[in-house]
Amino acid sequence: MHHFSPDNPVSRISALIGNTPLLEIQYRYAGEDRSVYAKYEPLNLTGSIKDRMALHILGNAYAKGLIEPGWEIVEATSGNTGISFVAIGRALGHPVRIFMPDWMSEERKRLLLEFGANLEFVSREQGGFVGSIQKAEDYAATKAESFLPRQFSNRYNSLAHEVGTGPEILRQLAAIGHIPDAFVAGVGTGGTVMGVGRCLKTRRSQIHVHPLEPANSPVLTTGHNVGKHRIQGISDEFIPDLVELESLDHIVSIDDGDAIILAQQLACQLGLGLGISSGANVLGAIGIQAELGPGSVVVTVLPDSNKKYLSTDLMHEEPVKAGYLSTEIELLRYRSIQSIPSL
Repeated sequence: MHHFSPDNPVSRISALIGNTPLLEIQYRYAGEDRSVYAKYEPLNLTGSIKDRMALHILGNAYAKGLIEPGWEIVEATSGNTGISFVAIGRALGHPVRIFMPDWMSEERKRLLLEFGANLEFVSREQGGFVGSIQKAEDYAATKAESFLPRQFSNRYNSLAHEVGTGPEILRQLAAIGHIPDAFVAGVGTGGTVMGVGRCLKTRRSQIHVHPLEPANSPVLTTGHNVGKHRIQGISDEFIPDLVELESLDHIVSIDDGDAIILAQQLACQLGLGLGISSGANVLGAIGIQAELGPGSVVVTVLPDSNKKYLSTDLMHEEPVKAGYLSTEIELLRYRSIQSIPSL
């Protein structure tokens, strides 16, 4: 996947990231048994899909001489990306400074500190996500020996998925005789949906690629920050530079309560402990499959586990609202399709 030279510092940890299994999630909906496919990303080094991007950005920074041993890594994050950069950064001997909105889950904050991050919180009054990015830029401007990954605009973010996640999906589906009809994923930086989408389109140009966002905070739809939501890691109050909406199919909107209920069902019915965005993504995949037909091959990602959400509404009973898809679905079972490493 990673294609870094043996003398690149990231090479010694690259086997811990990527080549995750693909799950076939079997369910019953509208009286029919159906399946959608999802990459199981909690198996990465720190337990999230963001490890792929962090490894790829740092590997390319080393290859291009943009970072040197001992330099400080400075990044703005809503959680998982920061955890990835601090864990990989510390493994490579870098100090890491993280700027993060102060309303993220307690688990995210504690994990960052436990990995050794210098953590700086940004309140809504200080600008929230946008303020975090500006503060990271301002801080790095005062330090000559620092590296800014700039996850929201760094093309190596989406490239990590174009050369890694996407080819893995194609190989795993090919192993069971399938080609994807559609891919759907929540948009945080947009790296996953853009990178995987580009890769899959090389195999089937007419594939549908759908960005997903919370119905409670439709930033992609409206073009500006609106509302609040509980799907941490996506819809960070602005449309990232990496996102090219004109090249994607229609936006999928999922209510955060619906996502929470499905994530809870994945845990208690299938034994899959996943985060809220995984619930949203599976709902999105099921919805797109309903549009394309029950036999269509629809793929998504399961970005992280439930372990960063123990202090959130994921652990509480969620009221059901009219129109929820989660209450119409019966989860049946899953099977794992092992990853096939590229030669």
